[in-house]
Amino acid sequence: MRTLAVYLHEERVGELEQRDEGSLRFTYSPEWLSRENATPLSRMLPLTPETFEAGHTRPFFAGVLPEAGPRRRIAEVLGISERNDFAMLERIGGECAGAVSLHPSDEEPRQIERRVRALEAEELEAIVKTLPDRPLLAGEEGIRLSLAGAQEKLPVVVDGDSVSLPLGNTPSTHILKPEPERFPGLVANEFFCMKLAEAAGLPVAGVTQRKIGGKPCLLVERYDREQRDDGTTLRLHQEDFCQALGYAPERKYQQEGGPHVRECLALLREWSSTPVLDIRDFVDALIFNYLTGNADAHGKNYSMIYRGTERRLAPLYDIVSTIAWPQLSKRLAMNIGQCENVNDVNPGHFRRLAKEASLGWPMVRDRIESLTSKVMEKLSTGSLIAESPDHGMATRVSELAAERCRRMLS
Repeated sequence: MRTLAVYLHEERVGELEQRDEGSLRFTYSPEWLSRENATPLSRMLPLTPETFEAGHTRPFFAGVLPEAGPRRRIAEVLGISERNDFAMLERIGGECAGAVSLHPSDEEPRQIERRVRALEAEELEAIVKTLPDRPLLAGEEGIRLSLAGAQEKLPVVVDGDSVSLPLGNTPSTHILKPEPERFPGLVANEFFCMKLAEAAGLPVAGVTQRKIGGKPCLLVERYDREQRDDGTTLRLHQEDFCQALGYAPERKYQQEGGPHVRECLALLREWSSTPVLDIRDFVDALIFNYLTGNADAHGKNYSMIYRGTERRLAPLYDIVSTIAWPQLSKRLAMNIGQCENVNDVNPGHFRRLAKEASLGWPMVRDRIESLTSKVMEKLSTGSLIAESPDHGMATRVSELAAERCRRMLS
């Protein structure tokens, strides 16, 4: 049996074990359970001295790892099995989403470090070029980084125009997302959608864009990090909806046995510290994703953020108008009122959703009218297109969203 020490912030909270047949188990330490301010790692891992078997353990721990192509290439670089969650966590689980990290069981606890490797322009360009073949810089000395998702990305520390790699236990501040070759215009698309959401009043992660070696890149501020007055960075714990609901990452889509919208709303109703506000914001996110034509808003694209005993819906992230690429599926990651196609949704489907999820239809209707009107107003100025790095893609998304707004209001 192999073990890893699991830390929340800089406190050791328990041990992750890999049994001989490969399954994962997690147990909280007695010292953590005895603490007055002890908090659980996950909604699916409540504070108890009992050992959690694979069914409860894997959704959370596999949920912090990369998926699909990046995971496969990391396994090749590290010489481990692509399906071995434990081996992957052992090699890259030092800087994960939220405040969780995994380290060898015999390693002494460490305070937050402030060690970075500043990247000159040439080195940053080289890293961006190598990310498709070496995601998260897997295997590089002093770097143990992990992020969920199927897109190439890299946690970095940004200070003004300077970009650095976090070393050791140093928290990153941003996520660098270079544009994939197969989706030209993705950076401009996501930048436009995120800025439009922000302008319409939705809580979103901050984004900026820049070109690195001629390649468009998006820099996303980490909502699970907090800057202190003394200049240090504090990790905030978080988990996505798949983790909180006990779904393994490969089941993030409803059609593959993943979360339904009504489950997400039930989660907020039961688990959020301020369910009324978070349910409103989640409903706004559903409406906005329809208006922009985002069919890929799955269970891992919504998260809970934890500050002590406070549990809130995290700011929105990964908003992309997927209909801007005609070849992509129009199948919704989560159905709206049993409607499966992002182009077929209408207010009637939201009304059916309200009934299914025990929401007041007048509230949902008011959110549709209010948010759609705000989005149309922001689109009409054209100012967001002017901000975009790619006016062609921004104009396309703007026109698609404006047409969908008109259709919804009519």
